[in-house]
Amino acid sequence: MPNAAKVFVRYVDALNYRVGRAAMYLFFVMGAILLYSTASRVFFGVPISWVLEMSQFLLSAYYLLGGAYTMQLGQHVRMDLAYGALSPKNRAVTDAITILFVIFYLAVLLGGGISSTNYAIVYGQKNYSAWSPPLWPIKSIMTIGIFLMLLQCISTFLKDIAAARGKPIE
Repeated sequence: MPNAAKVFVRYVDALNYRVGRAAMYLFFVMGAILLYSTASRVFFGVPISWVLEMSQFLLSAYYLLGGAYTMQLGQHVRMDLAYGALSPKNRAVTDAITILFVIFYLAVLLGGGISSTNYAIVYGQKNYSAWSPPLWPIKSIMTIGIFLMLLQCISTFLKDIAAARGKPIE
């Protein structure tokens, strides 16, 4: 593999590792918000209207920003009927072919995410609820998460090509 590909893989993997590790803490923030909501309702009788939406936003950020990290670690669910019987070289070839479909899907999804985020920013889009939060922050996070996943897919594709050639990128 060319040095540029190795550098790309190294930087993308490092970036997604850091973002994924940071995103893991969003789960605790969401738990704290839900605990605060429960305590305020039980002890003070005051329901909080923003908690459900905020927890949904945090959960969305958690799995969108953590998706590339999960892919990097190879922890996504796989259907292992015939795949497990393949040799490592044939697995790499199979992965390289199938990930091209994922890259195409993510490229289309990224285009939609950019368009949707732009719309939310330009028109000040808000959610239809009592709290009515602006949607541009979560749409921006969604677009960034899709972009990071696309970068990780390209990195994985390069690693699969190198493994199929018998010269894996570490």
